[in-house]
Amino acid sequence: MARRGGEKVKHDNKERWLLTYSDLITLLMIFFVVMYSISSLNAQKMAALASSLAQAFLGAPASGIFPEGGLPSLVAGTEPAMDSGTGLENNEELTELAGVKANLERYITQEGLQDQITLTNQERGLVVSMYDTILFPRGSAELTPEARALLRQIGRALAGLPNYLRIEGHTDNLPIHTNLYPSNWELSTARAISVVKVLINDAGINPERLSATGYGEYRPVAPNDGEANMARNRRVDIVILKEAYNVTEPHQ
Repeated sequence: MARRGGEKVKHDNKERWLLTYSDLITLLMIFFVVMYSISSLNAQKMAALASSLAQAFLGAPASGIFPEGGLPSLVAGTEPAMDSGTGLENNEELTELAGVKANLERYITQEGLQDQITLTNQERGLVVSMYDTILFPRGSAELTPEARALLRQIGRALAGLPNYLRIEGHTDNLPIHTNLYPSNWELSTARAISVVKVLINDAGINPERLSATGYGEYRPVAPNDGEANMARNRRVDIVILKEAYNVTEPHQ
């Protein structure tokens, strides 16, 4: 409707806020698209990080977001449960590990080494624990000839696997202070490296699959309250890592 003199009536536009609102929604959509594209660059590591954070803050895997059971934790000391049959574990891999364990059990039984070598299934993989009495003289990282023969047999059983192998040295809590080994850190690490060298040179395992670490006295499997338990803590573990844990291992 026009006023007299040809003037048009000006209407107050009460819906101008919709323009601002639509701009905000558009910007939010663009933001989330960019964030999604960034996270998709390495979805596996992002999933592992999310699983680790969920365990650290909630005490459980991030269910409902990632595959059941979570992924290998990036937070030290927290490892997600991985049940057989989930998407994280390959049936072929489980069969191979079971076959390796059966072969090693037969060898250990034949040689009468049940009290000196133990096999344990853990979330991270199969762990072959060898007590120091069968490998080294007390306070030394020099392998005995018998130990080298033993490691050759074990190494050959593992040579055909594609899995990463982590060699872990451990000691009891008795202090050591020598020129070669100022502390248990040096002793445990030197022992792990000695085992790695045999696996490479004598068993023919690709060095790219191996890593060595020493934990000193700080990862005991029993209280250091007697000689029997202390002997259990003085050990070298060969950890056959499940392929799901490749995200935590440096690899190409």
